[in-house]
Amino acid sequence: MVVSTYIGIYYNVVICIAFYYFFSSMTHVLPWAYCNNPWNTPDCAGVLDASNLTNGSRPAALSGNLSHLFNYTLQRTSPSEEYWRLYVLKLSDDIGNFGEVRLPLLGCLGVSWVVVFLCLIRGVKSSGKVVYFTATFPYVVLTILFVRGVTLEGAFTGIMYYLTPQWDKILEAKVWGDAASQIFYSLGCAWGGLITMASYNKFHNNCYRDSVIISITNCATSVYAGFVIFSILGFMANHLGVDVSRVADHGPGLAFVAYPEALTLLPISPLWSLLFFFMLILLGLGTQFCLLETLVTAIVDEVGNEWILQKKTYVTLGVAVAGFLLGIPLTSQAGIYWLLLMDNYAASFSLVVISCIMCVSIMYIYGHRNYFQDIQMMLGFPPPLFFQICWRFVSPAIIFFILIFTVIQYRPITYNHYQYPGWAVAIGFLMALSSVICIPLYALFQLCRTDGDTLLQRLKNATKPSRDWGPALLEHRTGRYAPTTTPSPEDGFEVQPLHPDKAQIPIVGSNGSSRFQDSRI
Repeated sequence: MVVSTYIGIYYNVVICIAFYYFFSSMTHVLPWAYCNNPWNTPDCAGVLDASNLTNGSRPAALSGNLSHLFNYTLQRTSPSEEYWRLYVLKLSDDIGNFGEVRLPLLGCLGVSWVVVFLCLIRGVKSSGKVVYFTATFPYVVLTILFVRGVTLEGAFTGIMYYLTPQWDKILEAKVWGDAASQIFYSLGCAWGGLITMASYNKFHNNCYRDSVIISITNCATSVYAGFVIFSILGFMANHLGVDVSRVADHGPGLAFVAYPEALTLLPISPLWSLLFFFMLILLGLGTQFCLLETLVTAIVDEVGNEWILQKKTYVTLGVAVAGFLLGIPLTSQAGIYWLLLMDNYAASFSLVVISCIMCVSIMYIYGHRNYFQDIQMMLGFPPPLFFQICWRFVSPAIIFFILIFTVIQYRPITYNHYQYPGWAVAIGFLMALSSVICIPLYALFQLCRTDGDTLLQRLKNATKPSRDWGPALLEHRTGRYAPTTTPSPEDGFEVQPLHPDKAQIPIVGSNGSSRFQDSRI
């Protein structure tokens, strides 16, 4: 819940910036195409201006020397970068200098939270229908941009840059950490969203099939999107006469600086810009739905009384309003600094730690044999040997080594040339710790309230499932969960539905807090 809260706060700010660019693209000429705007500096040089220079309209100072033109291109500040930094963000010089709240971004943040709330107003009943569109339409946009990109001059150069490995990077922990973060983000591992959505599945749902399909589709989509991005960047690099590495960027710089600038070179550039940012909005909303539903479901399940079951819409509204208010500082002039701080510390590092503890706890404390039997009871067949080996040995080992090498090769966060101060980095570590610390604190809490004369006896009792652990419905209690006597309500086997959405759906766990069925989104 803590991780999902952090991500939900800043992720919607990213969506709101995409909304801002989407609305800004509704014009004949994109506002970041040229350097003739009030916010531009004398150092600004657009790719369209560079095109004019190479066609014979360059300044007199450059007319006699092509090397000057080349240096001018390399040292330029692009209009898209100045639009992003000086107009959209009005970026301050320090993370502690909040400046003013950017009202256009604040308005777009309100729009994005309203959209999320309206799509979740009826819980999974409404979001499930919306996701059919938000999950499929981006493929249409990707295909349109792919066809357009690969037909451009220089696209092959960009694609080869994308596909050519840089083997010297393979020993850098940051590369492996970034790869892990990408998978954790795209698959939703350790967020709580998978468990939340799985709790709405039927008990015998084939989650094995679903997880394989989702994993393959997810990675294939990422590779496909790379072709779309780098074909356009290759075209841009060819247009400027520079290497692709000069125009490629990462993080916000790729989505809101490099790629939008490349789109200005295309005919009818506002149309391509609208499609691109509409795709970003849909992708972001799909993630945000899952984050918000995780928080709302957790609150409703944990309280569990009749009043909150009937007022789930108000809980959703309350979470949305809280998320909007907490996101306001991220729309200030120092907002991007805080957004990247949360992204680097509050989410990525914590997800790796939580997932490692999750693997170890389930495999070695709950017991891999119990877990495999549970899966066999639900699926009708045991998990394949490959997954058994991965869950027991490979996955915990890989995650642990990524964690260790990330700590060893740790470098303080930077944004462009800005070095974060020590107090900001300390806040980042506190945010990362705030989610991870929940695990040992709750373990100590359980240890204190568990019966036992000695610490070792308490530890043994605390790591055993409770008497009513198992499938929620009696019809699914087979094998080791089969009742030996006729159950009665006093035995704790009579399960009340957590809320109307789950009233007719079997779930694992007797009180809503214990669900181990795997995922399907």
